[in-house]
Amino acid sequence: MTMSGPLFVLTLVTAVGCATMGGVFYGFSSFVMAGLGRLPANQGAAAMRALNVEAPKPPLMIGLLGTSLLCAGLGVTALVSWDGAYSGYLIAGALCYLIGPLGLTAGYHVPRNDALDRVEPNSRAEERLWATFSTEWTRANHLRALGGIAAAVCLILSLTR
Repeated sequence: MTMSGPLFVLTLVTAVGCATMGGVFYGFSSFVMAGLGRLPANQGAAAMRALNVEAPKPPLMIGLLGTSLLCAGLGVTALVSWDGAYSGYLIAGALCYLIGPLGLTAGYHVPRNDALDRVEPNSRAEERLWATFSTEWTRANHLRALGGIAAAVCLILSLTR
């Protein structure tokens, strides 16, 4: 059985949201964090703090949380009205996104951003924190990007079943 019209549209919109957020995180990893890593520790940390003030505003949060809600809805829909042709892909896509971009943001990135915010600017503690922050934060951000892209691929595959 093929996907119904409304479910098809919802899945397509959600796949675009997942791909968009995966692209945002990919871009952040590939050049923003690389650029911050080239700065002296106090400047890199200060720039990251400034970015963290801007990040939780509507442009990013609508994409991150709106796509999360859409993924959760698709996952529930797939479980409730199971169709062997595409439901597994919907669940896989939803899980990739909810564990990747949403889960890593809430469970890994936000706590580290908060720790950076609490450290005294231009201090030895800030320098020590930044020495590992940029590399570790970026590594986990690659996973956020991969989660969004993998979710989009799974959802697109569900559309072809």
